[in-house]
This record gives sequence, structure tokens and C-alpha cells, in this order.
Amino acid sequence: MNAVHHGLAALEAGIVAYGVIAVFVIVYFESLGAPLPGESALIAISALAAKGDVSIAQALLAVWAGAVLGDSTGYLIGRLGGRPLLQKHGPRVGLTSDRLATMERLFREKGAWIVLSARFVVLLRQLNGVIAGSVSMPWPRFLVANAIGAALWTAVWGLGPYLLADIVHRQL
Repeated sequence: MNAVHHGLAALEAGIVAYGVIAVFVIVYFESLGAPLPGESALIAISALAAKGDVSIAQALLAVWAGAVLGDSTGYLIGRLGGRPLLQKHGPRVGLTSDRLATMERLFREKGAWIVLSARFVVLLRQLNGVIAGSVSMPWPRFLVANAIGAALWTAVWGLGPYLLADIVHRQL
């Protein structure tokens, strides 16, 4: 538990030092697939905004932009080279050609809902764009679902704690 506390303190110190740029970078690379604490960074900057240290509007815009651009970069990577990699290395992790075909069918039928809701699931949030690009989900559909999912995720984990902190502050 002590390591978690120190990690969160370091995260908050980085956000205090670099502001919304730090959160943008963290969320961008997390959305691209890096194992970074995007949700924690979003909550931390929301708390700082509630204290008046940063603008909540700038923070939410930076998070949303980082999420959309990170997933879009992942989509591009998946679209350009993901399918050959999945076909070559997929069987090593249980992704057979039949499972890949099933995944492609799911993305054709429900891709927008998958992309939108994946933002709220930790591992799916990181792989969302790469998978959608790898299975050739149409770009316009991906972009709309990605933007809406990022907006909802940003509102829940950014605006939610901000408003909650305000309510708690008024009660004290």
C-alpha cells in the first residue's frame, strides 16, 4: 500500500509541475497501448481543478484529445501492420484464424459499441484502436465511436470527481 501511495504522490507531483500537458501525454500513450495510469491521472487533475490549481475545462479537453488521438494512432498502426502480426503471432496467444474471423465479424456488426464501451475496460482501453484498425473497422465509424467514448470516459472520471469534490468541500 505504501508503494501505491508513493506512486500516486509522484503522479500528482508530475501533474502539478507540468499541468494538463502531463495528463495529455499520459492519456495519449495509455490509449496507444502503454501501461500508464490514465484514469488515475484524470482523477488527479480533476482533484487539482477542484482545488483551483488548474482549469477543469483545459484538463477535460486535454484528456479527451489525448484519448482520441492515442486511440487513433493505435488504429493507424493496426490498419497498417496489425493484421499480418495477428496472423503470424496470434496463435501463440490463442488467437486462431477462426477467432480472428469472429473478431472481425463482431467489429463489423457491433464495432462502434465495442470501441465506445472499451474505453471503460482497462486492457481494452489500451488495445482498442490497434484491434479496430487490425480488423479493418471503417475509419469514420471508429472515429465517431472513439470520440464519443472518450467524451463519456472523460466526463465520468474527470467531471465526476470534480463535482464530487465540490459537493464535499461545500459540506465541510
